[in-house]
Amino acid sequence: MKKKIIGRKESISILDLELFDLDAKVDTGADSNALHCDDILIENGNVSFTLLDEIHPSYHGKRLTLPLYKIKQVKSSNGTIQIRPSIKVSVEFFGKKYKSVISLTNRADMKFPMLIGKRFLKGRFIVDVAQEYLCNKKEESL
Repeated sequence: MKKKIIGRKESISILDLELFDLDAKVDTGADSNALHCDDILIENGNVSFTLLDEIHPSYHGKRLTLPLYKIKQVKSSNGTIQIRPSIKVSVEFFGKKYKSVISLTNRADMKFPMLIGKRFLKGRFIVDVAQEYLCNKKEESL
């Protein structure tokens, strides 16, 4: 399978959450995907959270409840260990649909509401850090 070249910033849609064209930072140093959300509550095998953020126009303010995929320890960029719930959802990236595991966390202090990690990228994509939003550019003939 030929790997697709992507930039360091891209757009992704999380279909199950009705989040479309969400700005995402591609982070090869991060193990997994992470999504900004608020008021995270784990209860009876489900996780509830709110998608509310005035800065990111894709966020619709809905409170959602999905099955909890798993809880894992994540070491954040500043070195602190967080316990994060994760969900398994359908995403659309570069015109194709994928199943993806996304951890839920408060990323209010981060520029991008979504982080795309190496587990999702592995075997599918090559990151060109000099490029951005290649998903919005048409395929050019060589």
